[in-house]
Amino acid sequence: MTALQPTEVIWYAVAFLLAAGIVAFVTPLTIHVATVFRIHDAPDGRLKKHERPTPYLGGLAVATGFVIAFSLLSTSESIGQRALGILAGGFMMMLLGLYDDLIDLMPLVKFLGQMLAAAALYKAGVRVELAMLGQWGNLVLTVLWITGITNAFNIIDVMDGLAAGVAAAAALVLFLVAVVNGRATYAVLLAALAGALCGFLRSNFEPAKIYMGDAGSLFVGLMLGALAMNNSYTSKNLVASLAPVVILGVPVFDMLFVMYIRYRRGLPVMRGSPDHFALRLRRWRLTTRQTVLLSWGATLLLGFVGIGMMAGTAAFATALLGGLVVLGLGTGLFLKRIDMGL
Repeated sequence: MTALQPTEVIWYAVAFLLAAGIVAFVTPLTIHVATVFRIHDAPDGRLKKHERPTPYLGGLAVATGFVIAFSLLSTSESIGQRALGILAGGFMMMLLGLYDDLIDLMPLVKFLGQMLAAAALYKAGVRVELAMLGQWGNLVLTVLWITGITNAFNIIDVMDGLAAGVAAAAALVLFLVAVVNGRATYAVLLAALAGALCGFLRSNFEPAKIYMGDAGSLFVGLMLGALAMNNSYTSKNLVASLAPVVILGVPVFDMLFVMYIRYRRGLPVMRGSPDHFALRLRRWRLTTRQTVLLSWGATLLLGFVGIGMMAGTAAFATALLGGLVVLGLGTGLFLKRIDMGL
């Protein structure tokens, strides 16, 4: 790692603040457009229990601030094939999510669209690169990782400020990893993404005035999946190759937990149900704000555990990983016992 120069610090700060400012400015306009055209999420009394219809399209505001900030601050050196591939994949995923917000796509169609975006990333060089797997193995793992993380953020978007805040915290941790590895382009992308999400939280935190919608959750999920996948983690030990899973552990845990609960209840794993960890914590005794803030804190804590895995020996990283597995299983058992009144 080379010493971080003051100009780089300023550049990253500008990327964060510019994206946050643009999103904070654009979001009220997006709320107005969504209200005029009645593009909103209406309560249904089953899964959607908010008090009044709430505008969608927040994902457009997040993507707008992110893209404008990065475009203004990028250079000819930073706009390479991989950066363009990530932006193109994000655009594809945002369009897919927007179409789902407006039309309500079938789960299979959404999944096929996600696979196409993941394949486009692979073609652009944004991929898992493990020599032991070979070309086809890396392709399969890349598609599984991108579709998995994308769906994880789509699934976790069930509470005011939850998905956006968890994504912002994860982006900040991945930003630190990129800075440590001297990956300036990825650091600017992550700073801009974190800024865009923080700017959006101004209107998305409880009581939310607007939701990200699938356009936002799918876009953010792909961006974080791609940027996490193309960082460097294994300079000290190979176990740290699992650090991205740890850093994104909150949405990954929720996705696996929900899939398990739905499977045990005999429900399709892609069907909506009130089984998310956040809804169970709120049912238990926490308020919405307490649940969301706890999730943000857990993401930051897992992020620093992931960084610890990168910095330590293989034995140390394995011990941390084993401890997290035990903690995750214990948390899952606790959450499973909460009566959801179903």
